[in-house]
Amino acid sequence: MHLPFITQIADSHTIQLIVFFGRTLLVTPPEPTACMLVIHAENHGNQFAFTIFQIKKEAGHFVEISNKSFVMIAEKVGSETLLSQIIQMVNNASRSKAPIQKLADSIAKYFVPVVVIISAITFFVWAKFGPEPALVYGFINAIAVLIIACPCALGLATPMSVMVGVGKGAQSGVLIKNAEALENMNKVNVLITDKTGTITEGKPSVEKIYATNNNDYDLLQSIASLNQYSEHPLAQAVVNYAKSKTVSLIEVKDFEAVAGKGVIGTVANKKVALGNKKLMEQVKATIADDLESRIIAEQKLGKTVSYIAVDGVAVGFVSITDAIKTSSAAAIKELMLQGVEVIMLTGDNVNTAKAVADELGLSSYKAGCLPEDKLKEIKKLQAEGKIVAMAGDGINDAPALAQANIGIAMGTGTDVAIESAKITLVKGDLQGIVKAKNLSHAVMRNIKQNLFFAFFYNVLGVPIAAGVLYPVFGILLSPMIAALAMSFSSVSVIANALRLRTIKI
Repeated sequence: MHLPFITQIADSHTIQLIVFFGRTLLVTPPEPTACMLVIHAENHGNQFAFTIFQIKKEAGHFVEISNKSFVMIAEKVGSETLLSQIIQMVNNASRSKAPIQKLADSIAKYFVPVVVIISAITFFVWAKFGPEPALVYGFINAIAVLIIACPCALGLATPMSVMVGVGKGAQSGVLIKNAEALENMNKVNVLITDKTGTITEGKPSVEKIYATNNNDYDLLQSIASLNQYSEHPLAQAVVNYAKSKTVSLIEVKDFEAVAGKGVIGTVANKKVALGNKKLMEQVKATIADDLESRIIAEQKLGKTVSYIAVDGVAVGFVSITDAIKTSSAAAIKELMLQGVEVIMLTGDNVNTAKAVADELGLSSYKAGCLPEDKLKEIKKLQAEGKIVAMAGDGINDAPALAQANIGIAMGTGTDVAIESAKITLVKGDLQGIVKAKNLSHAVMRNIKQNLFFAFFYNVLGVPIAAGVLYPVFGILLSPMIAALAMSFSSVSVIANALRLRTIKI
């Protein structure tokens, strides 16, 4: 298709297209069958307004433009897209085995030889004591035993429930990496959760900047310039605030991000430190009592406060607010009602942590936690015999997510966190944990129902096929009826597993 009005620049990660008014564009990404386009618009003078009506997931995507022009960038394509990752995760989980499957496999290992022995005994008993033609009766009944005892239902009991459960989870925004995670989620009795981005929205915004010398502009310029090199959400909030105030950023030397504490660097030949109390202690900054009192007052309001020190003297602070997700309180309450102990571990100060915990009704929390502190806490709880789930969203949460029995990553968080976790919540809120636990409970109950039916069917069917009812009722089970009964048992297990599609989690 010849499109002279389109300029295209493409590589493995980016497709840039400039489309003009009134045109229908045929988009063909590098891997069109697995492409999810993320639209990014840029203002080009009077060429900004646009409308996209549909993007199809097949080769030959049609995009209609209502007016003027826009710039469309496919930020991720192929296997890098969220859609592709979801598909891969669901496929892997559906093929994996839950630990309870090992029980069924172990039973099946002994079940088959036992059935063969029962069949042989049936043949010899009928051949010796049965009516004429005794050998025929013996042969038919032995075959009926083998047919009706086919362990199909036993083999389907677990994988069918897992497959349907994983699919149900994906529909509800709960992505489960493997069947083991699905089963163990039902056993979780302790939930460790991060604060920022997990309990809160993860969209911090600057509320106040205080300078002891009343020179807010210079102080904002210094810390915004320092934060421009950091990818931390709090840093980005400061930078965005400075831009909104039309504050220009200047060069920074010797920039260093101190994990769990803050950032330091040289701005305009002055040593600037921005971070928590631990960072102030590290740089040996002096803090006036009046400034400390103001900071504590802000923290008690649930604000995240970063100290600002210049040349070893604290000269102000920046107060940042991050709203608690509307679903967090209800989710935590529901988990606690289910017997799950919820503990909040945050790198924030104790005053802010207490304010958030009080609002959520949390009795257990720890403040000032570094990544290694979260890891140690999980190991401690596991040593006490607890089944621990960890919910987080950041790179610093990755070690704890990997250590926990069940790592739960927010889909709105970092790729490292998602990769380290066994469960991913697409919407990124704690209500997804409630769904995951409810789903796990429903799946395990369904598996137990399937296993019970499979065993009950064989316990009942094998003796009937062997002819135990014949002396009293004159009833025999033909191989054809046995085959029908065997098929019915498998269908029953499948039908029971499919019920999971209709449950509410």
